[in-house]
Amino acid sequence: MSWSAPLAAGSASDPVTLDEAADRATDAASWIEENWATWLSIGLRMTLILVIALVLRHVIRRALTKLIDRMNRSVQTVEGTALGGLLVNAERRRQRSEAIGSVLRSVTSFLILGTAALMMLGALSINLAPLLASAGVAGVALGFGARNLVTDFLSGVFMILEDQYGVGDTIDAGVASGEVIEVGLRVTKLRGDNGEIWYVRNGEVKRIGNLSQGWATAAVDVMVRPSEDLERVRTVINQVAEKLAKDDPWNERLWGPVEVLGLDSVLLDSVTVRVSAKTMPGQAVGVERELRWRIKLAFDEAGIRIVGGLPAAVEQESAPDPAAGVAAPSALASPTSPQSLAASPIVPPPNLAK
Repeated sequence: MSWSAPLAAGSASDPVTLDEAADRATDAASWIEENWATWLSIGLRMTLILVIALVLRHVIRRALTKLIDRMNRSVQTVEGTALGGLLVNAERRRQRSEAIGSVLRSVTSFLILGTAALMMLGALSINLAPLLASAGVAGVALGFGARNLVTDFLSGVFMILEDQYGVGDTIDAGVASGEVIEVGLRVTKLRGDNGEIWYVRNGEVKRIGNLSQGWATAAVDVMVRPSEDLERVRTVINQVAEKLAKDDPWNERLWGPVEVLGLDSVLLDSVTVRVSAKTMPGQAVGVERELRWRIKLAFDEAGIRIVGGLPAAVEQESAPDPAAGVAAPSALASPTSPQSLAASPIVPPPNLAK
């Protein structure tokens, strides 16, 4: 398509005669007649590209939204079952699915609309090489300047995709620890033991210890005197463990039998018996407290004395010793003792007395 005809026609000097004006109008009309098909083709091509891009973007985003909604509905269905509360955290799964859906929708929109824009510029016969080179340089500069932001974003994406932790989990992120109350692509919010809220950047997390996945271990150390019968101690603890495994709600929180592992340490004044049990995630502390409570009550009934506890029977005090109130004899009471002689005054010589 040539744009030289109108420019050449407009470069003539004034005044213009009637014949010249008619000629110029004829040339302009013929130029338009020759190129209108090209203009129409370019316009239709750009319109078609834009329509296809918008339709494709709408279809993909709608499909992603339906997929996320279906995932959330399946989570709610499982949550209503008997073991749903133990296996699924609806809020955690919802936030995870929403975050993944948001990332996929944003990436889809960027790719489709960016590709459509480049195709429309190509339809106008614009050289895209300088534009792409400039965009690449700008992207490198932006990535270098905002590298921490990019690191946080990418780390958040992989944490969510890999399901390293979620809402309701208790984690140790190194820089802070606590219960996860919100998971974002850039920042994770934790609530500490004292109620404080920690904002942890995902890019700063080097390692994560999740205390709410899989199972937990409840460990209790029972310290008794070395003179106690260890087999009797084991029998009492096993009776407590069997009763605990049958009572509600501990029968659901215990995922394995309570085991007496044996002696953890042997000292002159005490021996330590280690008791362990596999529990639900996040329920180990409660099981440990209940075990200590029941073991202490059972030991009191069985007459087993623990280190630091009161004796089974308080011995009656004997009659006071009458000699306890008598003071010890003093060395100064004897005038011939060395202490008395050293404390006596010195007698002056006879010649000095005169």
